[in-house]
Amino acid sequence: MLRIDGRNNGDLRDLTITRDINKYAEGSCQIQMGNTIVYCTATVEDRIPRWLLDSQQGWVTADYGMLPRATKERSLRESKRGYRTGRTQEIERLIGRSLRAVVNLNALGERTIQLDCDVLQADGGTRTAAITAAYVALVQACSYLRETNQIKSWPLRDQVAAVSVGLVSGELLLDLCYEEDSRAAVDTNLVMTAAGNVVELQATAEGAPFTVKQMDQMIALGREGLREVFSQQKEALADLNK
Repeated sequence: MLRIDGRNNGDLRDLTITRDINKYAEGSCQIQMGNTIVYCTATVEDRIPRWLLDSQQGWVTADYGMLPRATKERSLRESKRGYRTGRTQEIERLIGRSLRAVVNLNALGERTIQLDCDVLQADGGTRTAAITAAYVALVQACSYLRETNQIKSWPLRDQVAAVSVGLVSGELLLDLCYEEDSRAAVDTNLVMTAAGNVVELQATAEGAPFTVKQMDQMIALGREGLREVFSQQKEALADLNK
C-alpha cells in the first residue's frame, strides 16, 4: 500500500524532539511527528491535591489543549465555551496515567509536576505525541529537582512513549496521519515502556469487529515503531544528570 506521504506501512513519520524551548519552565519540549506539532512544559509546584495531604507522596498530572487554528478550521477556545470537552478530559487523564506509570511518586515528596501539552498543529496522533513529549519534559523537571537537592533518589523507573496503529483498507499502518485515521477500520493508541510493558491500549473498531490476531499484530507493529521513539527520547535527554 502506498501511503499519501510515501511511507511504508511500518514507518514512523519524520520525528523531531526539541528540548529547552521555554526558559521559565522546569522542563520543556516540542515534538513534531509529520505535520503534528505539540508543545509541552513541565512545572514543579510545592503542593499536592487535597486528597493526598500528609501522604508523603507527590503527584504528576497533565492538561491538554488545541490552539484555535491547530486544524483546518478554527475551533473555539474551551475557555470561551466555558467547559472542557469530554475528549480533552479523556486525553488529559490518559497522559497523566501514562506518566505516573513510570514514576515513583514517593520519591517526589509532597509536590506536583504539572505537564501542559498544547497542540500547535494537528494532523493525527496528537495524544500519542503529547505523551512522548511530556515524558521528555518530565525528565527535565526531575533533573531540576535532583540538581536543586529537592529529591534524594531518581523517581523515574522507565521511559514511556506512545504511537498510533490502524487498520486501513485491510492493511496495518503505523503512526497514522489524520487522513489515514479518518479512514481507519480500527484505530489503536499504544502506550508502552522501554522495557516492553504495556501501559495503556486503546483500540476501537469503527465498523466490523477485529480479531485477536489482528490486535496482536497491531501491538507488535507499534512496539517495533516505539523502539525508534525511545531512541530519540534518549538522544534528546542524553546530557541530563539523571
